[in-house]
Amino acid sequence: MNNTQIKISTKNLNLYYGDNHAVKNINIRIEEKKVTALIGPSGCGKSTFLKTLNRMNDLIPYVRITGDVYFEDLDVYKDYDIVELRKRIGMVFQKPNPFPMSIYDNVAYGPRTHGIKAKEILDEIVKSSLEKAALWEEVKDRLKQNALGLSGGQQQRLCIARVLAVEPEVILMDEPTSALDPLATLKIEDLVHELRNNYTIIIVTHNMQQAARISDQTAFFLHGEVVEYGPTKKIFRVPEDKRTEDYITGRFG
Repeated sequence: MNNTQIKISTKNLNLYYGDNHAVKNINIRIEEKKVTALIGPSGCGKSTFLKTLNRMNDLIPYVRITGDVYFEDLDVYKDYDIVELRKRIGMVFQKPNPFPMSIYDNVAYGPRTHGIKAKEILDEIVKSSLEKAALWEEVKDRLKQNALGLSGGQQQRLCIARVLAVEPEVILMDEPTSALDPLATLKIEDLVHELRNNYTIIIVTHNMQQAARISDQTAFFLHGEVVEYGPTKKIFRVPEDKRTEDYITGRFG
């Protein structure tokens, strides 16, 4: 019996940048507390699709969206306050983007924004978020130092801690390791593996091996469409569509 809950789903989702039809008729159901990888060549719409899920595309002029995005059965574009939505659906970007302030203040920023002021509560949130992001041991003695002094891999884990601090349910990751060296990449992958127990994670990656290693489900995007979507093992071992097989085996992309 399948008790899997659907966390996010889209129905006939289309996105246009002006005349450019970037995302085409996406119907997808994202399972709760699973890692879903979005793969496909550059410019195929996967990052654009990811950003529709917490309305990051709202900030871009000339964007038009049709169809529906549901988060726990409520319409993301009609039923949610955007601040509340982005608290529950956090985002980690391709390039680490810590704020130019202390490590502590980076993590405390979100909770403070949402009205938490008591120092002992903030201290606890900062510690637990950095622990969940596997960064606490490395930074606990320099929380007052500027976050920009951290290495790239540490900065990315700090950005993950910053997302975790507001207690999201979903974490969107847009190629979170593409700017990192192999060792830092491995630490992020290990972290994703840990976080999957408590969070729904959707990750855009160019790295086939990464998708195969860390995800439960995989969606293959091509020219703005989802060609194939299903369990990662099946997509990588016995894809149903020839285009999926060609991409995974490196014939194009």
